[in-house]
Amino acid sequence: MLWLFKKAGKKNSNVKFRQFWQQNNKPVEIWSLKVFEQKLNYIHNNPIETGFVNNPVDWKYSSARNYADNDHTILEMDLN
Repeated sequence: MLWLFKKAGKKNSNVKFRQFWQQNNKPVEIWSLKVFEQKLNYIHNNPIETGFVNNPVDWKYSSARNYADNDHTILEMDLN
C-alpha cells in the first residue's frame, strides 16, 4: 500500500513524499431540512455500505444511535 500513497503524493506539488488523505473538499450548503436529512442518512449508511454492520445503530461511533434513542455514542448530542 505504501506505493499507492507514494503515487498519490507525486500527483500533488505540495506533498513531499506520501499522501494518505484526499485533499479535495467539496462543501455542500445545508439549506433545508431535506438536504440535512439526505446528508445525515448518507453518513449513517456509510458503515453499512462498507460492510461493517447491517444496521446504522450497530456502529458504535454513529450518531444514528442518538437519533434512534437506542444508546449514546462516544459523544453525546443535544437533539433539542
